[in-house]
Amino acid sequence: MFVLSLGATSLAQRTPSVDRREHRQQRRIRHGVKSGSLTRREALRLERQEARTRGAEARAKSDGRVTARERARLQRRENRTSRHIYRQKHDRQTRR
Repeated sequence: MFVLSLGATSLAQRTPSVDRREHRQQRRIRHGVKSGSLTRREALRLERQEARTRGAEARAKSDGRVTARERARLQRRENRTSRHIYRQKHDRQTRR
């Protein structure tokens, strides 16, 4: 029985969709810096936003269970970050 409860806890802690999305957004930020569509300041701001999302994810996992409400909040944070990445990459500021 202990083994079953251990397995259930580890499954509850996983947030693969958030992790995948976070990875893709980090790649978008790196690509934006490399292409010049993001300034260093914009990239730093976006990376800080991603770091705050990682912190929120860690807090959600801290009790061993990510609830549907916590998962929805994480997704909203990722949506917001994604919009910010898009806006910053498509504004008129470029790296010189």
